[in-house]
Amino acid sequence: MKFLFFLLFASLAAFTSCYYDSEEYLYPGIGNNCDTTGISYNSHISALLSTYCLSCHAASAAPSSGGNIVLDSYASTSAQADIIQGTINHSAGFSPMPKGGAKLGSCKLLQVDAWINAGKPEN
Repeated sequence: MKFLFFLLFASLAAFTSCYYDSEEYLYPGIGNNCDTTGISYNSHISALLSTYCLSCHAASAAPSSGGNIVLDSYASTSAQADIIQGTINHSAGFSPMPKGGAKLGSCKLLQVDAWINAGKPEN
């Protein structure tokens, strides 16, 4: 009887444990709600940086607070795009950003990726 109960419990656990393997549950921001077309520095990236990065990574911020990475212009942001991509995605070998904050939402991450993949357009 104990074996039968164990077998029933194990099979129930096996069939219900994959509930959260669905992409819709893991990444609710991904889908039709995230527009990654026409992403440019001026249309999306500048605002994102202003909201999440420039308190530490502007030229006016103390150099030590931003690790000497300045992101307050197109030229400086474009030059640091690979570092930005690694840090905001919390990739191995990069310091996760924003420091002390939650990881950016999946749509914002996809938009940064789309900007970089499109050749980092300014306008």
